[in-house]
Amino acid sequence: MSDHYGDVKVQLGQMKSLGEDAEKEEVDPEEEMPVSSPSASPDSAGCCITTAPGTDALSTNICKQKGKRSRKNPCGKPLQGFPAHAVKNINSPICEQTLLIKGTGKILQGKSAESNGNYVAVHESSNTQETRCEDEFKLPRKRRPVTVDTSKAKTSLEALKLSIKELQWKEFHTGRRAACDIYWHGVSFHDNENIVSGQVNKFPGMVEMLRKINLSRAVRTMQELFPEEYDFYPRSWILPEEYQQFSTEIRMVKESDATESPTFIVKPDGGSQGDGIYLIRDPGDLKLVVGAQAKQAVVQEYIHKPLLIDKLKFDIRLYVLIKSVQPLEIYIAKEGLTRFCTEPYQEPSQKNLSRVFMHLTNYSLNVQSGNYVHSDSQNTGSKRTLSSVLYRLAAKGVDIKRVWSDIIALVIKSVIAVLPDLKVHYQADIPPAKPGPTCFQILGFDILLMKNLKPVLLEVNSNPSMRIEHEQEVAPGVFEYVPSPVDEQVKVGVIRDTLRLMDPFNKKLTATPHPAGGGSDPVEVIPADGDSQGRSPDNAGNLPPLCLKQVYPKYTKQFSHLRLVERIAALFIRFLGVKGNMRLGPTAFRTFIRTCKLSNSNLTMASVDILYIDITRRWSFALADSREAGMGLQAFVEAFFNLAGRRFKSLALREQVVSLLDLCESHLGPQSGAEDRRSLSCSRALPRGGRTPALYLPRPRPISPAAHRRATSQDCRPHQRPKPRTLRANVEN
Repeated sequence: MSDHYGDVKVQLGQMKSLGEDAEKEEVDPEEEMPVSSPSASPDSAGCCITTAPGTDALSTNICKQKGKRSRKNPCGKPLQGFPAHAVKNINSPICEQTLLIKGTGKILQGKSAESNGNYVAVHESSNTQETRCEDEFKLPRKRRPVTVDTSKAKTSLEALKLSIKELQWKEFHTGRRAACDIYWHGVSFHDNENIVSGQVNKFPGMVEMLRKINLSRAVRTMQELFPEEYDFYPRSWILPEEYQQFSTEIRMVKESDATESPTFIVKPDGGSQGDGIYLIRDPGDLKLVVGAQAKQAVVQEYIHKPLLIDKLKFDIRLYVLIKSVQPLEIYIAKEGLTRFCTEPYQEPSQKNLSRVFMHLTNYSLNVQSGNYVHSDSQNTGSKRTLSSVLYRLAAKGVDIKRVWSDIIALVIKSVIAVLPDLKVHYQADIPPAKPGPTCFQILGFDILLMKNLKPVLLEVNSNPSMRIEHEQEVAPGVFEYVPSPVDEQVKVGVIRDTLRLMDPFNKKLTATPHPAGGGSDPVEVIPADGDSQGRSPDNAGNLPPLCLKQVYPKYTKQFSHLRLVERIAALFIRFLGVKGNMRLGPTAFRTFIRTCKLSNSNLTMASVDILYIDITRRWSFALADSREAGMGLQAFVEAFFNLAGRRFKSLALREQVVSLLDLCESHLGPQSGAEDRRSLSCSRALPRGGRTPALYLPRPRPISPAAHRRATSQDCRPHQRPKPRTLRANVEN
């Protein structure tokens, strides 16, 4: 009897220790587990024990697991009076019940599942609270909340707070000494310079790339290669460098047709919220100088036949998420805003050019008009939801499917245009070998629908307003911010679902990359009420479907051929050489020519030097505010176009560029990493062993016996360069 009691005591001690281990696991206190029926079969194959003090009558399952484990628990009633957190995820087969009576130390026992018929006696312990199922899977840990640093959020703070609250995440509004999962910046990537991990909602260089002049240059490059694909952007001239060209072209138009008097819109390069925008009909009306300094601006053709609703001109603010650039992932919000002018539209004339409430759709301008209407309805007022406008157009017979298709194409093509420069900025701020955060960003696309329903890109905002309230005069001279239901409906959804997509713990919402040749027809309707795409596992029942629709890489097949300039940018980055550099020096440019074997009798190295000097000098004048010397990406693209034209004179520009790219890439071979890029640049900042060319090395010369003796006497191994075949194999791997 004592031996039997000793065995039982040992078993109880093991169960108790295992139960204490289980208590350390974080469990959900709201789930219950049913207990097995009293009519359990003695052949039950599972085992679990559940005990707790302080209960009048406690059902306890004791059995040992045999044979194959069952994951099904057909038990009937839940445990009464038992702490629910102690029985989570206990899936065991039917066990015989043992009833512990409080204060008596007695156990009412049923038949044991053991084959020898012995009963197991369990004595009450004052500190016993155990939950354990032997050989079962461990209790899952409850996921910690995602942490968000909102100390730099600025005007998007209120919408961000609501989004974090809906997601039940944790906000740090004054920052945090420990690293956060997500950092939300209000202006640029450099709002906080001390981030080495996590995710930041801004890309380095995005603010610079989406300035009026840089965006126009990027789109113009694409228009040279794909004129029919990029006809959605109005013809533009960059001031002051292209003033003479602009004046000449306007004079020629008027001379050819005296009745023709086109209108142009002038936008300051660094302007925002409609500041400094004005209309002109004559180049002499340009305001080129402010004080003693020339003012940089873009002048564009004015769209004089826009689509009107209620006789008012309007534009579309569409929110676009760039989830990553490598690989490229683009999402478009299914809901956006439409912003209306506050005066009935008339085609521009010399008399009404200055009437900004008629011609300019900017909210910050029209809100100052006495006709501006703040409305709580999404269908009325001076700011409405995009879906309400599309439904109204659909009721008039407009093919909304085609409109959405054109808008999707415009967004993807615009992102492809700025992506090469963005990658150069990215590698400069976050080099491959340097620890740093990953990035994402919400952009604001301003799109105008013409009378024929063709979308036109007005501009892209790197910092679209995410404010969900507006200023209202509550008493004479007294203003306060009041909620804007239309803004809140759209902007909170965009921020919330952006966070859901960037959730570092939620892999289910991450889009699966499509094959390079895959994709489907982009003429797909984006329903206003959303679809079943992706729900958060934590709050699946509380959160609506995602309001963001992936458009790339979903439509890779239709747009992959447009990514030619990215291939040129890859060559540019490969020869930069020094981490953080964004300019190509003359030595690196010569190395590019030599490595790609572009020099010949028609292109000597002296001609290469002259080409470099001419293009660099011209771009240094165009970029007067740049303090860096050397050739930037746009200048390199111009030089590349020049080289392609010299090499393949009989082809059109696009075929010239493709042919030269194929030639360069065939000589370079695949790039195995950041070190390959630095090894090809011949930069003085390279490590000693980095100057050896990466490909097509000559065979090593045999080492003489004398040299070998000298090397071995100095306790060093003779250096031999690897054979080309071995090195190529390593690069390919």
